[in-house]
Amino acid sequence: MKSTRVIAAVLLAVGSGLMLHIAQAQQEGIRRTDLLQRDLSVPDRDVVQVRVDFDRGAVAPMHSHPGEEIAYVLEGRLEYQLDGKPPITLKVGDALFIPAGTVHTAKNVGDGKAAELATYIVRKAAPLVVPGR
Repeated sequence: MKSTRVIAAVLLAVGSGLMLHIAQAQQEGIRRTDLLQRDLSVPDRDVVQVRVDFDRGAVAPMHSHPGEEIAYVLEGRLEYQLDGKPPITLKVGDALFIPAGTVHTAKNVGDGKAAELATYIVRKAAPLVVPGR
């Protein structure tokens, strides 16, 4: 009986933390759908996949990640600005590698909705998104 209460408390705490993470990651006009999170064979690393949907004109504010990101455009056109470099615009089927800790932003520059599949290789227990400058 005591074990059941402990397990329930742990699940509640983990679930609450996950919901807080999801709520913090949502910006106006941007929706994140967590698809996968798994341990890797590389010590202290996880792989995380997220679908990010952008309404027309939506902008993800400057941020970084505690690991590498691979962004693959599923729909529309997205403009990425990486840490002082010229912007790059990607269309459906294009991919972009973003090094760990690189401050960047993404903006929907198409005529309709846009979406990306973001794959992250990140440190375990680190926040997935870190607000940038």
